[in-house]
This record gives sequence, C-alpha cells and structure tokens, in this order.
Amino acid sequence: MPTVEPFWQTKKLTEMSEDEWESLCDGCAQCCQLKFKVADSSKYIMTPVVCKLLDTETCRCLSYDDRHRLVPDCVEISPENVASLYWLPDTCAYRLIANGESLHDWHPLIAGNSEKMRDLGISVADRTISERDIHPDDLATQVIKWVENSDE
Repeated sequence: MPTVEPFWQTKKLTEMSEDEWESLCDGCAQCCQLKFKVADSSKYIMTPVVCKLLDTETCRCLSYDDRHRLVPDCVEISPENVASLYWLPDTCAYRLIANGESLHDWHPLIAGNSEKMRDLGISVADRTISERDIHPDDLATQVIKWVENSDE
C-alpha cells in the first residue's frame, strides 16, 4: 500500500483546507503576546503579557470564534500575510511551511500531542501574564526582547 504524505508536505498554505490550516498551528501562543511597534522603525517590543482572551495554562483562546470582535487588533494569520509577520517565532509552523521548511519533531502533528513542545519551552504556557492581570501603565516594564525586520 502506498504511503500517503502528510498534507503539510504536499500542499502550499493557500491550498490547505480550513481544518488543515488550523491544525498546522502548534498552539504555542507566541503570536498572542502583546507587542508594540516602535514608531518610525521596523522594530517591535515583545512582552510576556498575553491577550486577555488567552488561557495562560492551556494556551488556547477563550473565545476563538469571536476574538476579532472582542479584540479588534488581534492579528489573523493567513497564507497571504504570514511572510510579512516577521515577529512570528522561527518555530512557527506557518512560517516554516511558507519558507519550504519541515515541521519540527516536537510539533503536535508529528509528536501526537503538545507535551514535547511545552517541555522544550516553546509554548508560552505558564510563562506569561494575562493582560487582565496587569495595569496598562506597567506594560513598559515588561519588555523581554526586541524583534527587528531583517529585510528592511
């Protein structure tokens, strides 16, 4: 019987079904971290503070289907914009596939669950602060790294 290659090895991002696209997300929730673009710059300031809708233990959105209404600046990652979202982590499956790379062996589609990813510290689970629990004036003290677009 012939071996069937996994969809992420045979399809472009634009060819994936909605279910395939959603399953490609490893659930690390790094994209849910609050980030601020520095004016007149290609730099972003990353913080350990995450969206108020993110469950910081499970790394799942508490209102995924309604997130764009509840959080208007929630970024929707799509095949059309993934290449321009340079602040996405290098481990992001969308970024990897868009660049013709393979998924890592810890990715839930390969490992079968998200435990290996969590054990390796790739997930933000239990390492972040919900924006519900921090005063907006304290965000400036929460910078963890700068991310700069190397293409500019």
